[in-house]
Amino acid sequence: MPTPSPAAPGPGQATQVIRLYRSEDKIHPRSVDGFYARWRWALVVLTQLVFYGLPWLTWGDRPAVLFDLGARRFYVFALVLYPQDFVYLTALLMVSAYALFLFTAVAGRVWCGYACPQTVYTELFMAVERAFEGDRNARLRLAKAPWSFDKLWRKAGKQTVWIAIGLWTGFTFVGYFTPIRTLAAEVLALGLGPWETFWVLFYGFATYGNAGYMREQVCKYMCPYARFQSAMFDRDSLIVSYDPARGEPRGHNALRKKGQVQTERSAAVGDCIDCHLCVQVCPTGIDIRDGLQYECIGCAACIDVCNGVMDKMGTPRGLIRYDTENGLQQDLSLAQRWRRVLRPRVLVYGTVLLLICAAVLWSLASRHSFRVDVVRDRTALARLVEDGWIENVYRLQIMNATESPQRYRLDADGLPGLVLSQATTVDIGPAEARWVAVGLRLPPQAAQGLAPGAHPVRWRIQRDGESGEAGETVTEKSTFVLPR
Repeated sequence: MPTPSPAAPGPGQATQVIRLYRSEDKIHPRSVDGFYARWRWALVVLTQLVFYGLPWLTWGDRPAVLFDLGARRFYVFALVLYPQDFVYLTALLMVSAYALFLFTAVAGRVWCGYACPQTVYTELFMAVERAFEGDRNARLRLAKAPWSFDKLWRKAGKQTVWIAIGLWTGFTFVGYFTPIRTLAAEVLALGLGPWETFWVLFYGFATYGNAGYMREQVCKYMCPYARFQSAMFDRDSLIVSYDPARGEPRGHNALRKKGQVQTERSAAVGDCIDCHLCVQVCPTGIDIRDGLQYECIGCAACIDVCNGVMDKMGTPRGLIRYDTENGLQQDLSLAQRWRRVLRPRVLVYGTVLLLICAAVLWSLASRHSFRVDVVRDRTALARLVEDGWIENVYRLQIMNATESPQRYRLDADGLPGLVLSQATTVDIGPAEARWVAVGLRLPPQAAQGLAPGAHPVRWRIQRDGESGEAGETVTEKSTFVLPR
């Protein structure tokens, strides 16, 4: 059955086209200085020191942080993790999610405004753009100017630095999976592998495109957080807010005198002088005076620039400020706002976050220095060997989670007379995993009083201590099969 076409507009009616994406002119944010801008740059520096610096740190004779996918080892300082420790990645994701929920419920999109990688790299790329092309007005004039040598070298210089930052970012990203010193030697020798080359270029291109060109489009159309943040906000969440009771009606400089407070001015004029600087500094191009909008990333650039205008006009700061909807409407004091922070959803998020963090820390503190997986040999469940003994064969994977060689002693119990048919000690190298085939045997006299089928047994694997004494022990359950 053919899909029906939309009904044609009637007489005098215009056709309305609804687009899921609207092409917009490039936003040229104006530079701003202030308390929040300095905080934002401090976090840019901090996050990039961590990201770019961690791969170069060493821990013993290896990188301090390395995700070795080929060897299936994940090194995080003193921790050596195996794929079986995937639960810690799950816990990390849960901690990140609940931390995001908690921060959003308390302080809105503070993560987006200060520490989100998209925000961080956009700040870096805009700083490069300002260095080559000037501030907002100069960039607008340059964009409209005809091509000349001056415009060419400015554009080319900006692009060169952008590409360099993107490639260095991609190189650093791959350095978390391949030792970065080895990776650097491969780059200098032009011997980079195909997958490493792909990820350096792909991650570098993604950084270049997202931070250099897409910018606010990522926040508006690609990031899901902007869409579901409303489910975590409430009227007591701290957000960037414009105070209409103080600012409206807006007036121009001609309607006021510097230093003249509101009570001395005409009642027809508010504190907002309608300078539009709050719009010019916004990285997403919104007007915060229109109220809360999903495009607002909470960066507080409008607060900094508005406070500067208020200082010049001699009026109190805070026309645009971090506040809550209830705080604005009910004129709540700072103490009243703080009392509303500990509300049910914040307490739930905080409690769950603390419980998860406590569980992860306890698990890491009580974690054994080795892991053991026991797998039965599938080729023969049970077999008769010499003198009527019954043997079951197992494969034990012993994973040394330390960075020193270890010796492990194997034993099993659960049935009378149960003995091992192979060597009872195994030597495992640093951060090494080894499969060991071991047989368990049961004497015929012990088997006579047992019913055919599977019987529970318990494996005990004990690590030798440094001085030969018994170390920690890991136990694993399995079964011993008696034939019919």
